[in-house]
Amino acid sequence: MNLIYPAIFTPLTNNPNGYCVVFPDLPGCVTQGDNMEHSIEMAQDAASGWILIDLEEGVGLPKPSARADIKLQLKDEFVNYIQLNMDEYAKKYSKKATKKTLTIPQWLNTAAEEKGINFIRVLQEGLKAQLGLSPDTKIMPAQYVDSKQNIENTTSL
Repeated sequence: MNLIYPAIFTPLTNNPNGYCVVFPDLPGCVTQGDNMEHSIEMAQDAASGWILIDLEEGVGLPKPSARADIKLQLKDEFVNYIQLNMDEYAKKYSKKATKKTLTIPQWLNTAAEEKGINFIRVLQEGLKAQLGLSPDTKIMPAQYVDSKQNIENTTSL
């Protein structure tokens, strides 16, 4: 699912190349970047995280504002539309469980069930161990996330 939300970009006072980014339709969704490209990447990440929480909690998505309804406060501010690829973002960051079908020998299944072994926990612990992750890891670590966000489809007014 691709979504597009307007964002207000305000130049940073302490960095002439950076921007503070605010999403008027996503209360509290604010971020910043060191330059335009970084600001767009940070905006995509912040807004996608905000939306993913609503999707996972079953909350309806806010409707994007029309450009004409967005009032700018400062002379150097501008509106930029940010595209969110929620399917790709959810693959990397969703805490939602994914069902996997597993085939093991019958004798192994019987022995594990007799011992009361939790198959889900064993599989998760084994996968984390194979990946060299801490047993407490809850989200995909940075080394497994493609840090290059797709900003080519972002449209500026």
